[in-house]
Amino acid sequence: MTNHWIDIQNSDCVLIMGSNAAENHPISFKWVTRAQERGATLIHVDPRFTRTSAKADIYMGLRSGSDIAVLGGMIKYILDNDLVFKEYVVNYTNAAFVVGKGYSFEDGLFSGYDPKTRSYDKKQWAFETDDQGVPVQDPSLKNPRCVYQLLKKHYERYELDKVSAISGLSKAELEQLYKTYAATGAPDKSGTIMYAMGWTQHTVGVQNIRSMAMIQLLLGNIGVSGGGVNALRGESNVQGSTDHCLLYHILPGYLKTPLVDEQSLEKHNTKYTPVSNDPESANWWQNYPKYMNSLLKSMWQDADPDEAYTWLPKLDNRKASEYAWLTLFDKMDEGQFKGLFSWGMNPACSGANSNKTRQALSKLDWLVNVNIFPNETGWFWEGPDMNPKEIKTEVFFLPCAVSVEKEGSVTNSGRWMQWRYKGPDAPNGQKPDGDIMYELMEKIRHLYKEKGGVYPEPITKLSWDAIATDGVFDAHKVAKLINGYFTRDVEIKGKLYKKGTLVPSFAYLQEDGSTMSGNWLYCHSYTEKGNMAARRDPSQTPEQAKIGLYPNWSWCWPVNRRILYNRASVDLKGKPYAPQKPVIQWDGAKWVGDVPDGGWKPGTKHAFIMRKHGYGQIFGPGRADGPLPEYYEPLECPVKSHPFSGRLHNPTAISFDDEQKAVCDPRFPFVGTTYRVTEHWQTGVMTRNQGWLTEAEPQVFVELSPELAKMRGIENGEKVMVDSLRGSIWAVAIVTRRMKPFAIQGVEVHQVGLPWHFGWTWPKDGGDSANILTPSVGDPNTGIPETKAFMVNVRKA
Repeated sequence: MTNHWIDIQNSDCVLIMGSNAAENHPISFKWVTRAQERGATLIHVDPRFTRTSAKADIYMGLRSGSDIAVLGGMIKYILDNDLVFKEYVVNYTNAAFVVGKGYSFEDGLFSGYDPKTRSYDKKQWAFETDDQGVPVQDPSLKNPRCVYQLLKKHYERYELDKVSAISGLSKAELEQLYKTYAATGAPDKSGTIMYAMGWTQHTVGVQNIRSMAMIQLLLGNIGVSGGGVNALRGESNVQGSTDHCLLYHILPGYLKTPLVDEQSLEKHNTKYTPVSNDPESANWWQNYPKYMNSLLKSMWQDADPDEAYTWLPKLDNRKASEYAWLTLFDKMDEGQFKGLFSWGMNPACSGANSNKTRQALSKLDWLVNVNIFPNETGWFWEGPDMNPKEIKTEVFFLPCAVSVEKEGSVTNSGRWMQWRYKGPDAPNGQKPDGDIMYELMEKIRHLYKEKGGVYPEPITKLSWDAIATDGVFDAHKVAKLINGYFTRDVEIKGKLYKKGTLVPSFAYLQEDGSTMSGNWLYCHSYTEKGNMAARRDPSQTPEQAKIGLYPNWSWCWPVNRRILYNRASVDLKGKPYAPQKPVIQWDGAKWVGDVPDGGWKPGTKHAFIMRKHGYGQIFGPGRADGPLPEYYEPLECPVKSHPFSGRLHNPTAISFDDEQKAVCDPRFPFVGTTYRVTEHWQTGVMTRNQGWLTEAEPQVFVELSPELAKMRGIENGEKVMVDSLRGSIWAVAIVTRRMKPFAIQGVEVHQVGLPWHFGWTWPKDGGDSANILTPSVGDPNTGIPETKAFMVNVRKA
């Protein structure tokens, strides 16, 4: 989230799309309700009528997978009706940048596409620059190759008739949506977007979010109170796990995972340290070497960063098609993996195309499953269509402590790092994850020292004791190491810092090895003043109280800044655009309110400090599938064409050629989607083992409209079969007007929905995972599977 939970109360219009926040993120909805009580309009756009819809002032149902058509239409509406916040757009976005002549777009393809590799040469999307390398700008926004004009040209095709025909929304509904939300472009107004997996789990997932980010920039809704682009994370620490490099392509703090051709630290740092000759660009990533070197020093404290860098694993590339989830299990299915640690997860139910995932597990030599209950992954060999006698995989199950039985921090969707204290001890000697990891690595290090091994230095020289006290994992030591220490006496900004002192903030991190930090973004979270994440002080200044910043409650990255890019909330003189709800303002000598995005005087630095050129990116030339979002159908869809181009699907999407896709296939005529319910969580490992919750939601079900039920002769409550190209599951039919048919290009298209919380282990008559139905296709930027739009059939059991 660019903002935080409490700040939602300051919005004038809340758009929830790709999310059922009322049921799945109830804490967030507390603040949505507060905004409504203050006069805000709540809009919910979703294929299914939910509790969020029931609370909304405006509800609209769209066909799953058609979001970019709707959002592209909104961009066109804003531009056609001159509803942009022009001062903001010119001063704070790259709308005025002139794009180089290598860029073009024709019939669904951007310039630079290579059909052999299914990828783009992004260099063709570069900006035109002056002799200093600074992008050429036209503040009048009239240059035909400036971003603003290219944007108008790109979305001129997204007319109401076309958007309506492909999405299922009526023209009247679209006009109401566009008019209501575009009104937040007034300088003293703000609108926010709340989204979740309903947007991300598509082959255009990143571009769904990009579309809305562009709308927010056009309306001046980034950096302001009540605005932002706000992801509702799937559990309480997804944000924290991402920050600390759970994904293959990043190291902690969103540093780059090294590539094989970056053999030296100098080469790596030079490659990822942007250079700007614009004196008004803060270009914050120019500090990349400080952060990278401090990270290396935190891992191998007795080594020079240059030597430590050689011990980091290297990738061939960072393509999601090579390293992300779907590809890992595809390669596992081909026998390319010997073992798997499945830690705190249940991929036999959570992954798309679950039958393929389960089959892949049978190709391993060994599998370690760390979890709190028996589950479909650790027990896959007992599952449907499995013969244990034919499976070679040796499975080890390690029961572990649950969250209340261990101490540590979580970082929520709003980037708030909050410390949790340990409750009861885990029963039967079960250990927290940190203890298991520490002891396992200690054993590995002992074996390397005693018996040797291939390439031992990264393991034997690792500063592993830095996370333990007397041989026991210590969460506080880990938190301090993440913050970072000075490794020797050093003077910075006229002050002497002694060796072993905690670094006060990332502004003090150094490139020369004199500092260590496990994650530069979290440098300032555990200082000599104490554990910032453990703070529970509700005090705030009158200025901060206007919007509910609560700066002394827990800690927020970076440097306790509650709203990112907040310099865009004021004009070039430091005056808030919305004085009734200021985020920051210049009092003539200093900034007051939130921690500013840099302490420079107003008008001296561009507002978007993490961007090389300092501007918010309406035109984003870094994405795998294009610098502007373009409409494509899901890889499984009910139509053979759409009205925006002749290109049906995202040409860069991840897919496997040997796996069929159902496109306008009469065997699978209905759109399927998956979702969560309040009573269960994730794959249900925790909740399916709780009697009261299983009593409330005992079996997998499929929701379908009365029209579809009548057509197929299905009665409410009876068991039906749901089929796809990947497999079949039974489900209890819930016939409900929460689902409705859509008019798509003159044809009635039905959609059904299933929760994905179930699995065969328990309850015994609970059914199996909805992900048996979903395809192995994904977004080219992230690799996230497309589980929110696929094709199925529903028939009587």
